[in-house]
Amino acid sequence: MAKKTAKGSARAPRRTDSLSRELIIQTAIEILDSGGEKALTLRALTVRLSTGYGAIYHHVADKSDLLATATDDVITGVLSGAFADADPRTALRRLALGLFDAIDAHPWVGAELSRQPWRPALLDFYESIGRLLDDLDVPGKARFDAAGTLVNYVLGVAAQNAANARLRAGSGTDRETFLEKAATQWTQIDPGRYPFVHAAATQLGEHEDREQFLAGVEIFLAGISALR
Repeated sequence: MAKKTAKGSARAPRRTDSLSRELIIQTAIEILDSGGEKALTLRALTVRLSTGYGAIYHHVADKSDLLATATDDVITGVLSGAFADADPRTALRRLALGLFDAIDAHPWVGAELSRQPWRPALLDFYESIGRLLDDLDVPGKARFDAAGTLVNYVLGVAAQNAANARLRAGSGTDRETFLEKAATQWTQIDPGRYPFVHAAATQLGEHEDREQFLAGVEIFLAGISALR
């Protein structure tokens, strides 16, 4: 039976099993995915985990530490399966797509990486890309620029898609309707002044973000071939 507080309200029973850091981080990720950064509070964690603040503070310092650690956990998952039986180009595709998909599934990750680009998991990501570029004989002088180009491309596209998703959610418009409206506007512009944009209207309305992202990765891979 739930206990009563001093004011007589019911209080949820405390958990009797041990509370691990892994469980705290996983629960934080679930809260972030469902409600965003504003939803992640230590109070929300104590309620979800049926525990007290002391048990949380035993494993994490504060909300910032919790958010950073959750981000590292997601990125570490991207790195874990990228290299199995893969040549350097395949591994680069997997890394790029893995980070893109991770930020698409967890939009808060992109924002956290932008705030703290020195996070260990992102440094591991950079290091992995650097080694793969070395394997592809990209010259040392160009390797830094090539690695930065790829990471910035992934983070930029993923962040833009996440922002678009939040915008559509706020307006109650789904992606298909939003693209149809944008494509219609493109068809109505002056083709004499904007011939490319006018001709691309159909593709705008029909394109898939993930496929277009992968096309960009292929352009990147073609570009680094010219650096050797």
